[in-house]
Amino acid sequence: MTTSKPPRRRALPPKPADRYHHGDLRAALLTSARLLLGEKGPEALSLRDVARRLGVSHNAPYKHFASRDALLADLAAEGFRELAARNAAAAGAATPDRAMAERGVAYVAYALDNPSVFRLMFSPMLDKAAFPALREASQASFAALGATTAAVAGTTPPAAAPSSPLLAWAMVHGLASLLLDGQIAIPAGASPLDVVRATLGASSPRPD
Repeated sequence: MTTSKPPRRRALPPKPADRYHHGDLRAALLTSARLLLGEKGPEALSLRDVARRLGVSHNAPYKHFASRDALLADLAAEGFRELAARNAAAAGAATPDRAMAERGVAYVAYALDNPSVFRLMFSPMLDKAAFPALREASQASFAALGATTAAVAGTTPPAAAPSSPLLAWAMVHGLASLLLDGQIAIPAGASPLDVVRATLGASSPRPD
């Protein structure tokens, strides 16, 4: 009498491996989210999409971010820190009387280089009060602008100096937004930043 062998179980496909070491995964998730942000916008982005793009399990993002908005808030905070670094470098390389104008050019340049992140940074969909790191990064950026405004005021005739950090921010943010939305005509042979420099009275970039 022969006995039949039990049917073999079909091997299940392996689960996606979370192949990132502790600490690397968070940075990789932010990089993946940044790419998707540019492709889909913040409203359509999900943690599952981020995980899929990265090739990790759909639960992996929750090890570092409690929600989609938490991930977006960290991405926006990262944007504020990058913006602050660019602004500081531009202001530091300029003479005191040119620091504000060069800072403004750097502000608009960052917006043009990173449009999706820039829009997210100022989006009403993120409540800064709910995300301390985002609130601190945005406040630090504005505080640095205030310090530059005060420094320029001491080296510039009162009529030429910005009267407040808010006014200076409104001008450069408005320029950035108008350029991103294609609302400013760029003269033939000029670049968007040429228009910004002319508007702010900033010096032309030095040749390398």
